[in-house]
Amino acid sequence: MTYLIDAWLERPEPRLRILHCGSGRVCAEFDSAAIRELVDQGDLDLHELEQTPPHALKETVRQLFLLCYARALGQSHWL
Repeated sequence: MTYLIDAWLERPEPRLRILHCGSGRVCAEFDSAAIRELVDQGDLDLHELEQTPPHALKETVRQLFLLCYARALGQSHWL
């Protein structure tokens, strides 16, 4: 499977999504609050994300998937 990181990090309200290239479906999404939380915890380095060549982003995509699902599990725990 091939994925695309769609990141709008320079905006006042940054957004990051992972899209499935074949279908265009959004597989994971982080709003500005989630991005700030991940950066504050040291789980996401925005400068590294911007500087990494596209062919080297496989591990970054894997980590973002894990963080997205861990976040979802953590939130559902408190519902």
